[in-house]
Amino acid sequence: MERNLLLTIEYDGTHFSGWQRQPGRPTVQGTLESALSAVCGKEIRIDGTSRTDAGVHAYGQRATLKGEFGIPTERLALAVNHRLAGGMRGKMAAGPIRVTDVCEKPMNFHARFDAKGKTYIYKIRNSENMDVFQRNYCYQIPRPLDLPAMKLAAEQITGTHDFQCFQASGGTERETTVRTIYKLELRQAGSDIQIWVTGDGFLYNMVRIITGTLVEVGMGKIPPTAVASIIESKDRQNAGHTAPPQGLYLGEIYYELQEVPGYDE
Repeated sequence: MERNLLLTIEYDGTHFSGWQRQPGRPTVQGTLESALSAVCGKEIRIDGTSRTDAGVHAYGQRATLKGEFGIPTERLALAVNHRLAGGMRGKMAAGPIRVTDVCEKPMNFHARFDAKGKTYIYKIRNSENMDVFQRNYCYQIPRPLDLPAMKLAAEQITGTHDFQCFQASGGTERETTVRTIYKLELRQAGSDIQIWVTGDGFLYNMVRIITGTLVEVGMGKIPPTAVASIIESKDRQNAGHTAPPQGLYLGEIYYELQEVPGYDE
């Protein structure tokens, strides 16, 4: 019997050329499809929700695959993770990609088109002491950041706006650049700052440009009250820099609006 399976996937994107499969280049999608094909004994193709860039990580990427598979649904994650970890390293080993959950969905369900919202997390280490072991997992900024100013700027980003100013060139052309940011929260613990942003969808490099803009606010380069005008200008040149990919994590994907943080009917 044909099944439609929804995978939840976490990965370290450091050594991958992004999510989407590319000929001759290591990608998350391509690597996962190879492991699934080996386990299922047939060629497997998956449809992911978010096409993360090179160096970007994920806690909760989602993807669907359809077909007839001999392996039981509840055994698929274990078998694939064993393959992704090298196959000979033992049950406790983990590779750079790990399937954390597999569940059956209706045949008309699609991981990308049925998504109602996403949360991204951007990690900043705000310390003059640079950490070589964190270089692939956060944006290290030695200059002190003004967190209250950044929070004031973040308030102007929430809501429904035309976010053309936060879109980088080179991505897939969209019918509209209007998006809704349901929630944008800055959390601090010691020298670590995390930016949690939840929306109904995101433009190319949107979270990284929002982060770069907030960082420049924190550095005093952009007044916190100027962010609303930057959005209204619809001009990429007025926004801040594009923060590096290694600090970005795809946190979670939601399929029910009621589950989306900050969503208000």
